[in-house]
Amino acid sequence: MKFFSTFCLTTMIVVTFCIVSNSEAGEWLGFCTESSKNMLDSCKFGAQDDYWLAIAKCNNIPNAEKRSTCKSNAEEDLTSMTQECQDQFEVRLEICDGLGEKAYNPIIKPADFVDVINNQFFPLKPGTTFIYEGTTEKGKEHIEVNVTHNTKKILGVTCIEVRDTVTVDGALLEDTLDWYAQDKEGNVWYFGENSREFEDGLIVSLEGSWIAGVDRAKPGIIMKANPQVGDLYRQEFSLDVAEDMAKVLRLNASVTVPYGSSTHFTNCLKTKEFTPLEPDALEYKFYAKDIGNIRTVDVATGDHVDLIDILTE
Repeated sequence: MKFFSTFCLTTMIVVTFCIVSNSEAGEWLGFCTESSKNMLDSCKFGAQDDYWLAIAKCNNIPNAEKRSTCKSNAEEDLTSMTQECQDQFEVRLEICDGLGEKAYNPIIKPADFVDVINNQFFPLKPGTTFIYEGTTEKGKEHIEVNVTHNTKKILGVTCIEVRDTVTVDGALLEDTLDWYAQDKEGNVWYFGENSREFEDGLIVSLEGSWIAGVDRAKPGIIMKANPQVGDLYRQEFSLDVAEDMAKVLRLNASVTVPYGSSTHFTNCLKTKEFTPLEPDALEYKFYAKDIGNIRTVDVATGDHVDLIDILTE
């Protein structure tokens, strides 16, 4: 125990020295870029941690050939993960270029929020259920977004609770609770989510769950009051958990979806939505005035999920 304590103290001194040394050397590049570099280091250390754990497990395989294959697979995984860390870093740097170097720290005052969400592109009236369907690589996808009468107070703000369920070929894949609130200017803020993923009827992951104010997570804007082409904004902020971004591409998009008897919408808002956590994932979303999201497109595959019905109590 004495040796371990001495080692930890030495390590802490070295790390502190490096931080001061970098600062004194003028290498600090701004909060956003520094944070991005921190996340790159964290990701690479995590990849190394997974690698050595895998190697330890490989060393307990009696068969030499299988042991060698196990180690080769671990090395391939390390290479792949290290590249993904770099890809995430590149996306984060692009975000810094767009947003600037200021630390992300939205000031949330409960008095600045209202009791309803009536944003023209993101209205959420309790008792309303939006139903979406589409065929994806996974199968026939069915999504129900129910604006409940439940509320949850987060950072002192009363948020409306929305339940979002996703089924593929009839099997439940996701069941999520989202919390939103609108400020006096009309911006709709996203305060967190409780995300559950299912497989064969069992919960297999809570990945992506976060609540503003917990573990330094912060709310983001899911929809601006007056979006303009070129706007780039954070929709959520919980590092390495939830980092969705959006950029406004158009305000005059036209979309036809099978809502009702196939409805054609004009003057739709089109956004590009992405996250550094999945560098290859990119979606286009279309929003119609006084309705909300009517289509989501996976840019890589071209698959899309469309609004087919709106139910009200």
